[in-house]
Amino acid sequence: MDWIKKLTLIALVVACGLAVYSCKIQIGLAPITSIDYNKVKTISITDFENHATYVYGPLAVEFNQTLRDMFIQQTRLKVVDTGGDLELSGEITGYAQTNEAVDASGYSSKVRLTLTVKVTYVNNTNHEEDFTDQQFSAYQTYDATESLTSVQDGLITIMVDDITEQIFNSTVANW
Repeated sequence: MDWIKKLTLIALVVACGLAVYSCKIQIGLAPITSIDYNKVKTISITDFENHATYVYGPLAVEFNQTLRDMFIQQTRLKVVDTGGDLELSGEITGYAQTNEAVDASGYSSKVRLTLTVKVTYVNNTNHEEDFTDQQFSAYQTYDATESLTSVQDGLITIMVDDITEQIFNSTVANW
């Protein structure tokens, strides 16, 4: 009977060790930022308006919310309306589709949807990191037999995630 208790205790210790190790791995997957939280505590993100030639109403709302969520979820910064230690502003400058591939009949078989955003970043604790009017772009391709209205919500989500990650990496990630 003693060996069963010892085996159970060993299994419990191993399980606890694996759980602690797993937690360390999960923490290690968190984004690495170059933020000095002793100096930088807040970020202000103005709404990025859609100034693209083709305007799709939900695009700006989704972009603005996703960008804010990125900084809320992956940093300890408090989002403030104005005057943050870090400031992000900009606009959506491009939302366009172009033919990408032609099939044997001479018609388009693939369409590329491209989203472009212009960003200005100000680090009020270290102005050497500032940048103005930097362009970030992402694109997705879809089959020309599908209509833009049937695929754009899904494609926008992918492109917005890509661009907000690019902005995050260019501003606070330590790569």
